[in-house]
Amino acid sequence: MKKINSGWVLITLVIVLFSGFGCASIRKEKAIPVPISEIQDHPREWVGKTVQVSGEVKEAFSLVLYKYFIVKDKTGEIRVVTSKPLPRKGEQIRVEGKVAEGFAIGSDPQTIIKEKG
Repeated sequence: MKKINSGWVLITLVIVLFSGFGCASIRKEKAIPVPISEIQDHPREWVGKTVQVSGEVKEAFSLVLYKYFIVKDKTGEIRVVTSKPLPRKGEQIRVEGKVAEGFAIGSDPQTIIKEKG
């Protein structure tokens, strides 16, 4: 049986711990409050980022495969895809989720928010 050199074990442990492989870290991306028009006017800058929008629920839809609702603030409106129960039309709401490119209506792709579940 080989004898393990404790110096090498210590060096390896230090390297692993400082490189981030030694422990699983959960990184929670903080939501950025943003006006809806900023997302709609510059979608490429926002896709993949976690945002927070607030406004009034304009419409809510439950389709076969997914549910979504439209949130409107004073600057614009955006569709929010959700797995949660749908809010009521006219309800004031704050939504947190990740911006994504969604379905296309005609040749115009829609920017959406995927609400955190």
